[in-house]
Amino acid sequence: MTRRDLLALAGTLPGSALAAPAKSAPTAPVSLAKVPSYDGDLVPVLETMFDQIGGAGRLVRNKTVTVKVNLTGSPALRLKGKALGLTHYTHPKTIGAMAHVLHKAGARRIRFVESAWATADSLEEYMMESGWRVRELKASAPGLEFLNTNGIGASKGYARFAVPGGGLIFPAYDLNHLYRDTDVFMSMAKLKNHETCGVTLSMKNIFGITPASIYGDDAGEQEPNEKPTKGRANTCHFGKRQPARSAPGELDSTSSREPYYRMPRITAELVSARPIDISFIDGIETMTGGEGPWIRGSLEHVKPGVLALGTNPVTTDSVATAVMGYDPRAPKGTAPFTRCDNTLLLAERLGVGTTDLKNIEVAGARIADVRFPFPI
Repeated sequence: MTRRDLLALAGTLPGSALAAPAKSAPTAPVSLAKVPSYDGDLVPVLETMFDQIGGAGRLVRNKTVTVKVNLTGSPALRLKGKALGLTHYTHPKTIGAMAHVLHKAGARRIRFVESAWATADSLEEYMMESGWRVRELKASAPGLEFLNTNGIGASKGYARFAVPGGGLIFPAYDLNHLYRDTDVFMSMAKLKNHETCGVTLSMKNIFGITPASIYGDDAGEQEPNEKPTKGRANTCHFGKRQPARSAPGELDSTSSREPYYRMPRITAELVSARPIDISFIDGIETMTGGEGPWIRGSLEHVKPGVLALGTNPVTTDSVATAVMGYDPRAPKGTAPFTRCDNTLLLAERLGVGTTDLKNIEVAGARIADVRFPFPI
């Protein structure tokens, strides 16, 4: 039996098999902060949080920092008319504060990136369509860049990221070169539920680094389509088509086409292939019940009033999951992983990090002090 066969078997067994912690899973401290609103100055809050996990300068001084934000879904889709940053988008206030902190800590270059597919080539244009004041954001730090990674961009080719150990769904991914040509990679996520992954935190945010030019529903058959207009449902969610043949295809085209099986595995292996160096999760204001207003069901705008920051995505997401009132080691069939496999446990099995709260140092606020129960 190969390692991939063993992992696939583990996904079909009761929770105890999947939940066995990886021996090499690293631990890293996670900082929590209680922040009631976006009205105050977030810069000192973020600086304190960075100090609690070892200091921002240690992480970014003289380095290029690439920050993947979460701008999922069309800017036209809003929950009960709320501003996008209050529900499912990264909030512009956190972007401005983060840019200022990174620059002050000595970052040489700061790039904010997202695969904004339903728009023109420019990420700045997409952000302005979302109601953001891009000029004000650029004033947060000199030389800020906002770049769309949904295609090849200014590069002559894509960067290939192999999944250590061979992968679960795909053996490797072709991504925009910006995800390779950086010293530090950060995920700026929102504290949310997710329809097919249970939770949307720093790891699930990385699903958006897959370019629709290759993995989109209107991707090219042979070569990438550099003008994509659709999402990735058929390729990644349901597996109804393969990526453009220029990129590696699936390991097993006869494996489950069920998105509750595929999406957690794709998320876990992406984080293994393109590691996250800094995980930031905004739960000051957000939504419950799903990742965006297009999800059917009971969706609510809520104000948990919490921020989370860490240098390991599994430990950070595990703490954030506990803040949401869930067990980060919950097996499939238990909220929030009622229908899907637990992405955190899958990433743990790949050696990315630990889900065991007893082995995670939490600095700043205690989990119990900021816990905000999400729906079961």
